[in-house]
Amino acid sequence: MYKTIIVHVDDSPALDARLRAAAWLANAHEAHLVGAAATGMSWPAYALLTGSMAVAPGDEYDALRTAGRQSLERFAGRARQLGVQSLEGRLVEDENRDALLLQSRYADLVVIGQDLPAPGSPRGLPQYLALHGPRPVLVVPPAYVGQPLADSIVVGWDGSVPALRAIDGALPLLAGAAVVRLALIDPERESGLHGDEPGADMALYLARHGVKVEVVVERGKRPAGQALLGIAQDAGAGLLVSGAYGHSRYREIVLGGATRVLLERAPLPVLFAH
Repeated sequence: MYKTIIVHVDDSPALDARLRAAAWLANAHEAHLVGAAATGMSWPAYALLTGSMAVAPGDEYDALRTAGRQSLERFAGRARQLGVQSLEGRLVEDENRDALLLQSRYADLVVIGQDLPAPGSPRGLPQYLALHGPRPVLVVPPAYVGQPLADSIVVGWDGSVPALRAIDGALPLLAGAAVVRLALIDPERESGLHGDEPGADMALYLARHGVKVEVVVERGKRPAGQALLGIAQDAGAGLLVSGAYGHSRYREIVLGGATRVLLERAPLPVLFAH
């Protein structure tokens, strides 16, 4: 079960969607919910940037702290409205991705919003956490209004380590789902990872964990990301589970095609792990 959940807190309009998802999870698992807000930079970085070596922080940096505290106050009030019993707010004086990366080490799950082109919103945060974070990341679209996550779940399975880690990270939800569809897209491309009957071994593994699972195989119709979204839509799923894939050691983040589609376009929450 999830016992500590981190949710990214900021002043964006999309906060309520991810907070609804985080509250649903906290209530379902009797978990402690931590709202994490960041100033956007540390005080030493701010002093270096402005050339100020004063002992007391400047007015601009105080404004960043104040904005973070106000966001956390709104988080606490809304979380209580949503029925969360155990919660706290943390203001981290650092850049957003580093702050969440550190906080996620001490949680079971990180909840964050989709990457939106909104003024003042940090770009690339979901991608970074999905590829570099030590814990699974739940990416919530802004249209999410509180639908149950665990009634119907679609799991993307290609035999890879990221997919396996995503499944393990989602097990508390998978075990309680009414139905889990294990989706394989063109499994013959990775035949050595699937065995004689693609999906059978993973389905058995999940069944031993008490998961009600069925295998869905799609061949040759559409790219993997679009195929997974189509299967989820057809199933009326409340959650999609997928490994996060990145390429190139020369650039910080180069997403695989399916991962980019799911991170940027999924109309339902997606749980990622790498």
